[in-house]
Amino acid sequence: MTKNWVIAIDGYSSTGKSSISKVIAKRLGLIHMDTGALYRGITYYALTHCLDENKEVNLEQLIEELPKINLIFEKKDDELQLFLNGTNIDKEIRQPQVSANVSQVAKLPEVRAFLLDTQRNMAKTGGVIMDGRDIGTVVLPNADFKFFLTASTDERAKRRHLELLGFGENISIEEVKQNLMDRDKIDSEREVAPLRQAEDAILIDNSDLTKEQTIELMLSYIK
Repeated sequence: MTKNWVIAIDGYSSTGKSSISKVIAKRLGLIHMDTGALYRGITYYALTHCLDENKEVNLEQLIEELPKINLIFEKKDDELQLFLNGTNIDKEIRQPQVSANVSQVAKLPEVRAFLLDTQRNMAKTGGVIMDGRDIGTVVLPNADFKFFLTASTDERAKRRHLELLGFGENISIEEVKQNLMDRDKIDSEREVAPLRQAEDAILIDNSDLTKEQTIELMLSYIK
């Protein structure tokens, strides 16, 4: 029964969407698709191919070059990792520079249209858990289960800061918090597919919950 479920998980940055989705996918025998990684993949392409003389992303050039971008997930070490034009970029897409630019790239209608079919095709056969910012509202409006994850800005900044320190990044928690607030604003206010809770999504605030507690709470709704 569970193998054909389609589960949509949306929410703010650093609420644990991807890592939580991976665990739930494993427990229910589903495939996990991190759609945020797709947007990060395009952002990484932009940062390595479409910079102007001021080292800023040239969005017009990026739009023109979208047909040159081939993003696919491949199974490595028992989990799906992202490949850009044949190169594994799973670690590169977590860099602070990508995080700082992904919202401006993701708000482009051309980019969202480019990835919409990709995401829907991934979910066609069912048995998928997909996380992002517009999965329950736009990409998979007919998902069997929808969740929306949130947490306080301070708690999210703390989690993201620890993650970046683990990657060896030297960045202050104040910088991380500002980056999160900037992304929240862009994601929530963009004209195309803004970040918002679907009317039929279950709201989960995990400010005071551990990752495991969040997973158990979500599983209690599914089971």
